[in-house]
Amino acid sequence: MTRPPSPPMIESRWPVALTILVVLVLLTVLPDRVRFAPVWVPYLLGVVILAAIAMVPLTGGKRRALRTERFITLLFSLLVGAGTLADLGYLIEEMFNPSGELNGLELFTSSIAVWVITILIFALVYWQSDRGGPEMRRRDHRQPPDWLFPQAELKEILPHWQPTFVDYLFLSYTTATAFSPADVAPLTDRAKLTLMAQSLISLATILLVVSRAIGIIGT
Repeated sequence: MTRPPSPPMIESRWPVALTILVVLVLLTVLPDRVRFAPVWVPYLLGVVILAAIAMVPLTGGKRRALRTERFITLLFSLLVGAGTLADLGYLIEEMFNPSGELNGLELFTSSIAVWVITILIFALVYWQSDRGGPEMRRRDHRQPPDWLFPQAELKEILPHWQPTFVDYLFLSYTTATAFSPADVAPLTDRAKLTLMAQSLISLATILLVVSRAIGIIGT
């Protein structure tokens, strides 16, 4: 019986690049009253992070390129995440104390955009924080994981399996929709606290903003 081939030492970056582009588009289409910064700011950050991501395969996954990518990715996630929280706070305030600057449809579409952005940002955080980042998970198996994926228990079937960005995107999506990580178990305090934060943000967005916006549209 032949053993499955080992996974490549450098994880494919195109899903990550696509995720960042989607975040930039969503930030662009937000109304001016909701957007936390001028439209050129997210794009400047996007160019920087995409350049850092492109350097990883170009350098063969050298540690300096990996550290730079990890730092810029987490910084991008922090800045966009903080701005998205500010956007959410404005939307909630607009829901309880309408100023007339946003109509029901704008409130609804903005809340959906904020909800999707939080899913993508938390996916980036999970992907880069778990065991030091994607390449470190392949090279150093001694560091304990933040998350226990069910595939990791199938050693006979998937002896070389390692989570990729899509796995963390799925984790973020299930957390935002079901308010729990589905079949993935958080193992560390950091993972549990991040999960709680994402569930709380998703709950506030879905139950408060979206429900109110639907009510406004229906009137």
